[in-house]
Amino acid sequence: MVDADTASAAPATALAAWDLLGGRPGTVYAMHIGYAARAAQKGRTPEAPGYFLKTATSLAAPAPVEGETDPATVVELPAGAEILGFEGEIALVIGRGGRRISPEDAWGHVAAVTAANDLGAFDFRRADKGANVRSKGGDGFTPIGPTLLPAAQIDPADIEIRTWKDGELVQADSTSTQLFSLREIVADLSQLITLVEGDVILTGTPAGASTFLPGERVEVEVSAGELSTGRLVTTSVRGTEPVIGVSAQPKATPEQWADASGRPLSDFTEPEAPVLTPELRERLGRVALATLSSALRKKGLDNVSIDGLRSTQPGTTMIGTVRTLRYVPNREDLFRSHGGGYNAQKRLFDSLREGDVLVMDARQQDRSGTLGDILALRARHLGAAGIVTDGGVRDLDEVTEIGIPTFHAGGHPAVLGRLHVPWGIDETIACGGTSVQPGDIIVGGGDGVLVIPPALVEEVVAEAEVQEEQEAFIARMVDEGHPVDGLFPMNTEWKARFEAERSGAGTSGSAGASS
Repeated sequence: MVDADTASAAPATALAAWDLLGGRPGTVYAMHIGYAARAAQKGRTPEAPGYFLKTATSLAAPAPVEGETDPATVVELPAGAEILGFEGEIALVIGRGGRRISPEDAWGHVAAVTAANDLGAFDFRRADKGANVRSKGGDGFTPIGPTLLPAAQIDPADIEIRTWKDGELVQADSTSTQLFSLREIVADLSQLITLVEGDVILTGTPAGASTFLPGERVEVEVSAGELSTGRLVTTSVRGTEPVIGVSAQPKATPEQWADASGRPLSDFTEPEAPVLTPELRERLGRVALATLSSALRKKGLDNVSIDGLRSTQPGTTMIGTVRTLRYVPNREDLFRSHGGGYNAQKRLFDSLREGDVLVMDARQQDRSGTLGDILALRARHLGAAGIVTDGGVRDLDEVTEIGIPTFHAGGHPAVLGRLHVPWGIDETIACGGTSVQPGDIIVGGGDGVLVIPPALVEEVVAEAEVQEEQEAFIARMVDEGHPVDGLFPMNTEWKARFEAERSGAGTSGSAGASS
């Protein structure tokens, strides 16, 4: 591995790529989103191919590097920058130019296929407003190679790509899952632009692209049958020369960290002070669900119960902060683009935090599962406080055994795709007949499930505690023989007796009280 502090190799540029490409490199075109799993990860699926341009000097071929056993490309992370993103990609090298090429003829214009690493210094993205000129156009920011595979010997619909970070496989996909075929990509670009010999087209990255630090190693390999490019090795060093004052300065924002790494934004932001503190959680656990419902009704909130569900853990109280997931009705094309891979459901389960309760809007359709044992295990491992779905649960016996409280509409063996497409994360949803928002406080027990607006939870708990004290007082008075008339509910005299006892001014609520 290259020593990030002492590496002597200068960042490679297009000069090193000339021999590989057989001449001066041409224009570099790069796709925004090319694979179905990447679209699901990003939460958006393009209707048509979309591109940005990279500079010819961003191209770099591997070369011998001191300290490396294999040829490698060494890229410079600009001084002051922190976020270096990698994206393994299949690159096409145009061998015969043309304009308005048809999809049927497009593969004949491709001379070679190779591996590429679409690198980006994400600290500069805010200044380019989506153009990626500086963030992805820097010298050496498009390593390619190490060998070219002849396109004429390759089926463009059956090419595989894999990426490793420090030896761990992090990306694996094939052109069979691309949203637009390689033929369509070449044809599409040529409709308004004349492609020329030597142009390079990056065809998008699969799910799993992330970030790496100076000293870490990224390898990309493209294969087709028995043909392989070999592994394209990329390492990096920290730059020492800052950009001049007039230039946009690097700025690592939480949004760019999240975008580059593929991780949730919450991983890079300081969490707000929780509404549901341990003390408040304990107080909620001491009052009955029915009492909380009465307190909410006094606040004018009648429609806050999630109805028709049963619990996998009867006798257990569930208390937590809401995260939401919305399913839409299954439509085959939408499930292909949003249902597989690292979809919204899996992303949300992976982002759960301690004390979260995941609430799912399955449109009260119980003829399909909305989660199973694997996801329940993930939620338990992350410390989630519970799961609520107005749909079905697969592997219900196993989910019950896992132990995380799960309120559901019943068990069902069918997979998600029978009825549902996972769609929206952390938005207002409907579940079991009530509206639920991220950040709401949720309490579940033997009487059902209640949703409490976070702005009201302190008041609701305080009122519920007083009501519980009143009901305990009333129960004791009834047990002592007093009739319920005037006592339940308490009239003015009984209220005065209760307040006196509560404040310690009286000795017994029964003395002198009458019906």
